Amino acid sequence: MIATTLIILLVLIGLSVPVAAALGVLGLILDPLYSMLPLTRAMGEMAWSTNNEFLLVAIPLFILLGEILLRAGFAERMYSAMSLWLSWLPGGLMHANIGASALFAATSGSSVATAATVGTVAIPQIRRYGYNEPLFLGSIAAGGTLGILIPPSINMVLYGVLTNTSVPKLYLAGILPGLLLTGLFMLTIIIGCVLVPRWGGERVRGAWGARFASLVHLAPPLAIFVLVVGSIYAGIATPTEAAALGVLGALILAACFRRLTLSMLATAIEGDRPPRTGPI
Repeated sequence: MIATTLIILLVLIGLSVPVAAALGVLGLILDPLYSMLPLTRAMGEMAWSTNNEFLLVAIPLFILLGEILLRAGFAERMYSAMSLWLSWLPGGLMHANIGASALFAATSGSSVATAATVGTVAIPQIRRYGYNEPLFLGSIAAGGTLGILIPPSINMVLYGVLTNTSVPKLYLAGILPGLLLTGLFMLTIIIGCVLVPRWGGERVRGAWGARFASLVHLAPPLAIFVLVVGSIYAGIATPTEAAALGVLGALILAACFRRLTLSMLATAIEGDRPPRTGPI
């Protein structure tokens, strides 16, 4: 049986069939031969039970949360605040890219949304301040990957559903690696810009008064993070309920900052559309 399996697998891979497809085809071919209960009889039930998980409702809610923060202008102001606090380091605004990505990842849970949001604000700064373009774009792409690790990660929700693993435990396991990776990204930028100073572009320095005034723009994403993750570990809410609390908190913050309008809300909901959440 093992020899037959390996031979078929090697033949399929040799025919340039993707590994995932090769393993799937292999299972379908060999299952009727070696199983008393063919897998094909259970595939419908397996697909339905997996996609009918209540936990999966958290995914569109987290995406909607990120859309509300983006459309309400919190993401842009958060980036501006990060640039004031971190741009004195060698590498300047590239550290703001990493810091803003980490903070936005702590609210949206999506790598794609994190990279797209930070990139929209950051990319125009490349030529304005003379940064090394590959390194600057790399900092945005690297920062986007923090959405996989830092809670509330959509990827961890999917992993928890597929492997029947506790999502709160996965979130707890992702905090330290996420912070460590953030620090390592920033250290890499510092080393590169110290060795080749021209990569770092023009330094942007802000007055201390402006820095402290900008803290108010960092408060909304931090408040959302505490609300979502804190409610989970306090035993108040499940991950899905915490995602709903996060959306409610984002709407309240947008209203408090006078940025909640029907057009903004409609745009945020349109951004959280089925073609985006369906493939997930």
